Amino acid sequence: MYKFQRLAVYGLALDYADQAYRLGLQLPEGERFNLRSQLDRAATSIVLNIAEGSTVQSNAEQQRFLGMAVRSYLETVACWDLIERRGHLSSKLLADVRDLGHRLFVKLQAFRRSLG
Repeated sequence: MYKFQRLAVYGLALDYADQAYRLGLQLPEGERFNLRSQLDRAATSIVLNIAEGSTVQSNAEQQRFLGMAVRSYLETVACWDLIERRGHLSSKLLADVRDLGHRLFVKLQAFRRSLG
């Protein structure tokens, strides 16, 4: 097992990416190559940046990768906003993923701060 696989924030990011993927499958076919694709890439990027950042040699470099993970997370927030605004999924359906995402955001920020 690699170091990043033991991180709670990594597990949370995997859960978030899985939930984003499942909700993305419920989007209309017309959004397959637009919002759904963008959402999948951004949610996946969060996971990948946590993993990649864990292999670097310095805290500053790991903070940089965690910063990219945060930016990718915020990209998913914008996707959720567009999805909701366009009426593709209800606010009620999006509430759980938004809550999970917020918990992920808080953990990412705390992890960044812990690195100095």
